[in-house]
Amino acid sequence: MIERDHIVSVPRVSLETRGLGIRFGGHVAVNAVSCAFKPGELTCIVGPNGAGKTTYFNLISGQLRPTEGQILLQGDDITSMPTSARALAGLGRAFQLTNLFPQLSVLENVRLVIQARRGFGYSLFSLWTSHRDAIEEAEMCLERVALQHRRDATAASLPHGDQRKLEVALLIALNPDVFLFDEPTAGMSIDEVPVILDLIREIKADQSKTVLLVEHKMDVVRSLADRIIVLHNGTLLADGDPAVVMESPIVHEAYLGMSVQEAAAIDGAAS
Repeated sequence: MIERDHIVSVPRVSLETRGLGIRFGGHVAVNAVSCAFKPGELTCIVGPNGAGKTTYFNLISGQLRPTEGQILLQGDDITSMPTSARALAGLGRAFQLTNLFPQLSVLENVRLVIQARRGFGYSLFSLWTSHRDAIEEAEMCLERVALQHRRDATAASLPHGDQRKLEVALLIALNPDVFLFDEPTAGMSIDEVPVILDLIREIKADQSKTVLLVEHKMDVVRSLADRIIVLHNGTLLADGDPAVVMESPIVHEAYLGMSVQEAAAIDGAAS
């Protein structure tokens, strides 16, 4: 177990994958990907469907065990660490905690995550009055995702857009050092999207936090990314400044399926 309280200074690299890969039979889903991620940086991971983006996230967060390579958090090897231990060590992924207790209220779900983070565990038998500060923090988390009006609804009863907002609230309640967002605005209405994007910008502004974001909407990528990495057929195709990466001919061919000139013509027609 990594003792977060013993981390005195912000490390230069918070999360790193070294030659990370996984095979399913003869299919290489992620192919020896090496990347280092720093605090205060938001990295967008893009690529066509089937590129390996979500599989890469699954490896980092512990849903899958790699065939090869290592994962390091704050310099410690967490490759064999279970998902729950990674979360408490400071690696948070939204859907890890979705509908933790589907039949409990939205507020109770967030409160239980806060209790777990503080070392009280997911206790259903604790008196609410004995965790008043946890309740107040849970209410603040719900307010940040504009979900306070649904605080008493059961998690299972929420429409899809509100469930995605609850995912983000649970992740905020966990307060990790590294945030993993996998298409956080998918299924949300146009009116709901700005709430989540503004919250991600707020997290990004905290120079002690690292944010990784899988996203298909290129307007979101352009507005948020400090860095873009492109996966294609499980292989790291490009890594760097968003403007440079998105103008790369090889990226246009692999990700957009068109040349730079064709993409520019489409952008011009749309404007």
